[in-house]
Amino acid sequence: MEKERSVRRSFRLSRSTAELLDLEAESAGSSRNALADRLLGEALRQEHHPLIRFVQGASGRRQALLAGTRLHVYQVAATCEAHHGSVDETAAYFDLPLTSIRAALAYAADFGSDVAADRATAELVAASERRRWGRRQPARA
Repeated sequence: MEKERSVRRSFRLSRSTAELLDLEAESAGSSRNALADRLLGEALRQEHHPLIRFVQGASGRRQALLAGTRLHVYQVAATCEAHHGSVDETAAYFDLPLTSIRAALAYAADFGSDVAADRATAELVAASERRRWGRRQPARA
């Protein structure tokens, strides 16, 4: 995925927020600007999609997750696709309310390229794990 060009902005932060930002950036081995950009971006997405949270995925990439579940948005979208776009069938499959499924699908509609990248990353990780598992099988025989 191509990296987006940055735009310069100037913000004033409270001393306590600036200190927390510095501590977290140092702990994460990240720059303050990169961390502030990620946190602000995620917070704004959550403002518009309150049932979406962000978690660190197995690949190290932060991914959108349906709040109150362990389901990534790409999993909900892929399952709905497999059920021919039926929100009702997807909700029944996951045993979740329609509002949760609709929330995940709304996020996927607004941020489709990110959701597609999450899905592609998950598929790469799964393929790598399958290969690793396969290499270990002859040793167990």
